[in-house]
Amino acid sequence: MSRISIPTVEQSVEASKPLLAAVKQQLGVAPNLMKLVGHSPAALEGYLSLNGALAKGKLDVQLRERIALAVAEFNSCDYCLSAHHYLGRNVAKLSEVEIDAARGGRSQNAHADAALRFAKRVAESHGRVSDVELATLRDAGFDEASVIEIVVNVALNVLTNYVNIVAQTDIDFPTVNAKLVA
Repeated sequence: MSRISIPTVEQSVEASKPLLAAVKQQLGVAPNLMKLVGHSPAALEGYLSLNGALAKGKLDVQLRERIALAVAEFNSCDYCLSAHHYLGRNVAKLSEVEIDAARGGRSQNAHADAALRFAKRVAESHGRVSDVELATLRDAGFDEASVIEIVVNVALNVLTNYVNIVAQTDIDFPTVNAKLVA
């Protein structure tokens, strides 16, 4: 059971209701994460605004979902793994093989693999990547804007991972659990 209450859309703070309605219109449902973050309209608006802006950026939905999976696995966030496994399969149309690879920070696609290796390294090192790691990403064809968007996508997913880990958000997607690392 979630450690922070998850209101229904109708029980949500007035200022969050239109934001949750927009999420529901886009996804067909208002996920528990959104309703939980909706306790703070400012936090919900900030999250949705950044997420929406990144959707208009250089990184396609497949790469953004792969990054979300890699970061969720790194942080052992079962809620985000469940949500992004579902979105990766149903929205980004990633194969199960690619979803599993992304969870490990890898891809069979060389371009995506370079981005995922870098994204995982950003998460592991808290942004303290080496010159060689940055050069490797650039050599794989990522320009300055793409580098920034990879880092910001990592940060956005760390945000949701931490909210869900703190709240122990009730999972409202088919459940996927983080792999236990020895």
